[in-house]
Amino acid sequence: MKANLKIDITVKEICDGFEYNEFEGKGLFGLAGKLTIQPEYQRNYIYALGDGKKEMAVIESVLNEYPIGLIYFNKVSKDKLEVLDGQQRITSLGRFITQKFAIKDKDSGNMQLFEGMAQDKKNRILNTKLTIYVVEGSESEIKEWFKTINIVGVPLTEQEKLNAFYSGPFVTLAKEEFSNSKNAKVQMWSAYVKGVVERQAFLERALDWVSKGNIDYYMSNHRYDKNITELKKYFNKVIDWISSIFEDVESEMCGLEWGRLYEEYRSKSYITKKVSERKNKLYSDPYVIDKKGIFEFILGGSKDYKLLNVRLFETATKRSAYASQTKTAKTKNKSNCSYCAIGHEANKSKIWAFNQMEADHVSAWIKGGPTTAMNCEMLCVPHNRAKGNR
Repeated sequence: MKANLKIDITVKEICDGFEYNEFEGKGLFGLAGKLTIQPEYQRNYIYALGDGKKEMAVIESVLNEYPIGLIYFNKVSKDKLEVLDGQQRITSLGRFITQKFAIKDKDSGNMQLFEGMAQDKKNRILNTKLTIYVVEGSESEIKEWFKTINIVGVPLTEQEKLNAFYSGPFVTLAKEEFSNSKNAKVQMWSAYVKGVVERQAFLERALDWVSKGNIDYYMSNHRYDKNITELKKYFNKVIDWISSIFEDVESEMCGLEWGRLYEEYRSKSYITKKVSERKNKLYSDPYVIDKKGIFEFILGGSKDYKLLNVRLFETATKRSAYASQTKTAKTKNKSNCSYCAIGHEANKSKIWAFNQMEADHVSAWIKGGPTTAMNCEMLCVPHNRAKGNR
């Protein structure tokens, strides 16, 4: 791969012909159409996310004559270039010059658009020369290089790297659907998928679900597909399945392993009304610590109570129960474990040490028994673990 240094290209030249696609969230062209600012393998523009401090910082750096870092172009043909690294910074410059956002003027303290700035400041921005390397190489060299570098700014996410490596019609279509903040479905998806759509979180989740966790392999096999039918269909099946079972959307549902849960429980039938009643009861139970576990607990038939991380008996309560049981057991010459005491084995009269016993609900928590001193009994470890939720 060859690289040629260019130090005479100005911001004005770079932004000549610049336009910004609000729908797709990307800068498109520069250098009078000769430069593609966001090739298909590039991530979405993210410097405007949140309060936009990152894109404002780019402009302020240029005004203060601070370097904004190396920029790399890939030479596609004699008259065609594409941004290999630096599209966030270039898009910030283009967006500011085309009046898409304002910065705070340090002299007046007011927010100011480009056209409202003093001419000397406008010239300072437009005449700033950028440090650019123009590289040439094979597709595999360019893609691998892009995948591994992080010259400046926000590090690439794993999905952004995969998008770059497997760029093609499939990724382009997938990003249009799952990486587009203007997609009307994003708000609904946000109830179940955690992350920022522009940082590929939704696309990553859709791919994770359909590939059963093997995103790299799936993208490799579908790289040149001209449709994303399977991806969309599977993703929507999972979303529809969740919403058909759980009527109410809870904040704890966001980010759960819904793809795995769908595969594991989709063949089972649920009565929505009963699911809702069970969920509401668990939400109101003060002994349930892990609210996120409620949904898999219900899907699994309310059997694996470990998912709920039910509040355990306090040490003082356990010691009190142990002392009381042991005192009574010694008087009756029976084991201080009620299960051993009614048995016929050698342990029928065994007095277990405190550290050989575990606290258990007399009336099972799963059946409504509270985690209180009145409902606490100590059992030997073998019997307690064999007893389960009975």
